[in-house]
Amino acid sequence: MKKVVKFGGSSLASAEQFKKVGDIIHADEDRKYVVPSAPGKRFGADTKVTDMLYGCYALAEKNLDFKKEIEQIKARYQEIIDGLGLTLDLTPEFEKIVDNFKNKAGSHYAASRGEYLNGIIMANYLGYEFVDPAEAIRFHEDGTFNADLTNQLLSKRLENVERAVIPGFYGALEDGTVRTFSRGGSDITGSIVAKAVKADVYENWTDVSGFLIADPRIVDHPEGIEIITYSELRELAYMGAGVLHEDAIFPVRKEGIPINIRNTNAPMDEGTWIVGHTCQKSKYVITGIAGKKGFASINIEKDQMNSEVGFGRKVLQVFEEYGISFEHMPSGIDTLSVMVEQKEFEAKEQNILSGINKAVKPDHIDIQSDLALIAVVGRGMKATRGTAGRIFSALAHANVNVRMIDQGSSELNIIIGVSNDDFEAAIKAIYAIFVEICL
Repeated sequence: MKKVVKFGGSSLASAEQFKKVGDIIHADEDRKYVVPSAPGKRFGADTKVTDMLYGCYALAEKNLDFKKEIEQIKARYQEIIDGLGLTLDLTPEFEKIVDNFKNKAGSHYAASRGEYLNGIIMANYLGYEFVDPAEAIRFHEDGTFNADLTNQLLSKRLENVERAVIPGFYGALEDGTVRTFSRGGSDITGSIVAKAVKADVYENWTDVSGFLIADPRIVDHPEGIEIITYSELRELAYMGAGVLHEDAIFPVRKEGIPINIRNTNAPMDEGTWIVGHTCQKSKYVITGIAGKKGFASINIEKDQMNSEVGFGRKVLQVFEEYGISFEHMPSGIDTLSVMVEQKEFEAKEQNILSGINKAVKPDHIDIQSDLALIAVVGRGMKATRGTAGRIFSALAHANVNVRMIDQGSSELNIIIGVSNDDFEAAIKAIYAIFVEICL
């Protein structure tokens, strides 16, 4: 069996955390490919190494002295090296970094050094081969990820490598220029490596024991999710449920490789399994609840709208012309609503309204602002009658007014629109009716 294991910044913030990671890897001989992040925060007021590197490079770009800042970064790594009892000397690596900073190697290069240096330490600590992602993870000239070429190069590079450490977060353009993914991109690297080596499992180790049904900042001690499908996760991630980088799903989903979210500080916990399909029923009717604030609804009314061919297309074309993507578009016989992010819409509001008037000549346009969207997601909803009714009942008892409801054809999720002010109360009410009442 072959496992790829990725460890987040909090899991590698100190020598003590490194030792936990080492114990986890050595506890299972199938954990053959390790993807480390840069050191994260050791305590609440601490600074992540990636942020330290960004700050250091900002000084270099302005031709200001950054010796003090680079020494602080070096000290962070030396603390880990000393704590692990290694004889490793990173001085030559830091000399290269200083030279490249002075030569304006770019912010992508600067940010990538956090993972690069941590990868060297991890490889030395474990006795694994170090593989620099710049050798095999490729980006197009426009900065987008080149999936096909990467899989080809990385598969070949790791073909005869029994055990390896491959730092997360970055790769390179064809000319060798370092390029990074967006923040949290080490999750993506782990997924790419899992696909390249045809892994049986991709374990993603972080500081929580998997996904929770609801945001713990809103619901006290929410229940955990044991198993979730990729489709359910996509719906929840889109609505702001964090833990795993959204783009990390695609490489492994295509290959049918399951992801296991685990807790470095509680390695005995099973965590959450993310799978393509499952016959296992979720513990509750719903799998999870997630949401975001800050939306606006543009409500368009016109008699006999339903008989006017191309009406919806014409409306959406106006939003497209001004670079605004829509979130949802519930409609009736004579009404159509377009949900958009309020911040994006406000800057182009009058232009869009004018464009809609010209395009479809509506009888009336109304705008509702300061809305929140909540996604109630679950594969169990399809086979359960009265799910929407229970949601409405719960919200009514919590005195929450529903502004919009939209259910996808897959019956996998129900989207509810409420006032920003009712956001937290709505999530608590939905959680209570589906989870707390069943405990």
